[in-house]
Amino acid sequence: MALPAIAPYALPGPGDLPARKVPWHVDPARAAVLVHDLQNYFLRAFPADGPPLAPALANTGRVLARARELGMPVIYSHQRGGQTPAERGLQLDFWGPGLPADPEAQAVPEAVAPAEQDTMLLKWKYSAFARTDLAAILAAGGRDQLVIVGVYAHIGVMMTACDAWTHDIQAFVVGDAVADFSAEKHHEALRWAAEKCAVVLSTDELLESA
Repeated sequence: MALPAIAPYALPGPGDLPARKVPWHVDPARAAVLVHDLQNYFLRAFPADGPPLAPALANTGRVLARARELGMPVIYSHQRGGQTPAERGLQLDFWGPGLPADPEAQAVPEAVAPAEQDTMLLKWKYSAFARTDLAAILAAGGRDQLVIVGVYAHIGVMMTACDAWTHDIQAFVVGDAVADFSAEKHHEALRWAAEKCAVVLSTDELLESA
């Protein structure tokens, strides 16, 4: 199955986000930011200059600027192009061969590109915790909170938030700094995360609190 062509849709506003079930708040001394799969290959499915991608990337840029200003670690999950069938595993059955062995397809857009001090995390499955050192990286840095931005909300973002919960790491999904296949799937992912494993908040709310 190839990635779908995604039609434009408006990102959720503050009044559209699900209520928090737990009283967690982002603490810059405890939190790291995960930029989930913002590679050109995954972003080509979106309309190039409109919603949801353009505002989601703009909000991601704001999150990154504040995180770096406050000294919060920033971690980029990324997938390698040209994976073998063995490396691809069951993702091959659901999504086909994935990224080509093409540097441009694997790259992150310049507006949200990694800084020299950021960490690049090679990722293999939906969750950024699966078959990676993410949990160990967070523990080594004394971080037990994870702020998540990126794509796709109902797949890797949601699964990563759930896996954070299994590691007793508080997850915060920035609802207007993620994007998805459709508005329906976007809202569905945010509702599920808020009910089961994470706090969902807006970029403005995050910047006001951190």
